[in-house]
Amino acid sequence: RLQESRERLSVCSKLCYAVGGAPYQITGCALGFFLQIYLLDVAQVDAFYASIILFAGRVWDAITDPMVGFFISKTSWTRLGRLMPWIIFSTPFAIICYFLIWFVPDISTGQVMWYLVFYCAFQTLVTCFHVPYSALTMFISREQSERDSATAYRMTVEVLGTVLGTAIQGQIVGKVDTPCIESSFFFGLTNSSVAMEEPNMTHDTESLTDTRNAYMIAAGVIGGLYILCALILLLGVKERRESSELQSDEPVSFFQGLKLVMNHGPYIKLIAGFLFTSLAFMLLEGNFALFCTYTLGFRNEFQNILLAIMLSATLTIPFWQWFLTRFGKKTAVYVGISSAIPFLIAVVVLDSNLYVTYIVAVAAGISVAAAFLLPWSMLPDVIDDFKLQHPSSHGHEAIFFSFYVFFTKFTAGVSLGISTLSLDFAGYQTRGCSQPGQVNFTLKMLVSAVPVGLILLSLLLFKLYPIDEEKRRKNKKALQDLR
Repeated sequence: RLQESRERLSVCSKLCYAVGGAPYQITGCALGFFLQIYLLDVAQVDAFYASIILFAGRVWDAITDPMVGFFISKTSWTRLGRLMPWIIFSTPFAIICYFLIWFVPDISTGQVMWYLVFYCAFQTLVTCFHVPYSALTMFISREQSERDSATAYRMTVEVLGTVLGTAIQGQIVGKVDTPCIESSFFFGLTNSSVAMEEPNMTHDTESLTDTRNAYMIAAGVIGGLYILCALILLLGVKERRESSELQSDEPVSFFQGLKLVMNHGPYIKLIAGFLFTSLAFMLLEGNFALFCTYTLGFRNEFQNILLAIMLSATLTIPFWQWFLTRFGKKTAVYVGISSAIPFLIAVVVLDSNLYVTYIVAVAAGISVAAAFLLPWSMLPDVIDDFKLQHPSSHGHEAIFFSFYVFFTKFTAGVSLGISTLSLDFAGYQTRGCSQPGQVNFTLKMLVSAVPVGLILLSLLLFKLYPIDEEKRRKNKKALQDLR
């Protein structure tokens, strides 16, 4: 009891720790929901090249996770800790790159390379922030209950971060009316380049200037929040070296540790389950703005629909924390993630109706909250299980977290690249007021049929995950004895 009381974290410490997760979610949500439509309709990048930018950026983001995990494992402890210096030094450069992603350069050639370079650079720098921050979970306390509680605080703030990202980006950009080009220019008038040039020139010189400025203003506001959250994390959280060490600790090389981690059965099964869950929600996130704009016809409402989803998710995080404490994490996975299925089906089956869409959005947000909370709540249990099986191997927390993120980001990059490319093949028209029937059908598949299939597959994989509540209690007792 004395040891547990020493390991308890104050509410202030948990809140400061939780705030550190907001920058990743704020920027990630803004990019996830708006980058695709920004590249296609504001920067006017061809859909094929936009798919390359989205694919390459996500894949590069995935590759940098294990790289950063490797370098963190080789980092020596400093007065600030082993993880905090990464967070401090990456922050200013990440903000600069983020702002330049939302800037349209006045160049005739090289625009695709501009977005590709700064998108990849930002993903690298935000990885240098988020991987050590994620691993920090294991360095704030040795108590499972305290880590779970801190994770619940973190998930609440992170989902709130998605609300802020959606609200800031959506409301600032949504205030500017961006006129579209009538479909007659694409399909009915003529095939000559002169007819296409006239509407493009008119809209570029007038409406798109205001829209581009709105995106940069939103980027500046989000950059300021990024700095504020990083400062709160630095000043309010102490990285405890002893929190992850056992009495029998001996150093093990990175590649030996990597081999041990990737051979740990519960870790692989957890990754496999949440891999497909993440894919489902990534596809929904990446294509939902286009789906609302063109398929549902809510061009001026899509940012508010996105905000409804994120607000619902934020408010239901405490419910899911209570639910997993009361009924167990595996049960919470089954109930939470599967609850999205009927609403994903309803949004494409029912006739387009704004009120019904808002109801579906609020209900879907409940499942989004479970998908946010549960992966990060279950991963520390896997690490504890690993420590019991390999008590002489330590310092590999960053490997667990970085490769967990690697697999989800890599496959998400592939899926988003393929989805944008599918829109190109379906005949997507940049800045069109409407889209061909094939594009609308493709969007329905990308936000409903494919995510539902991925969620069902993930639920089957979670049946194989071996760490239930009884196993968790046994691991906790064994770790206390080992320490």
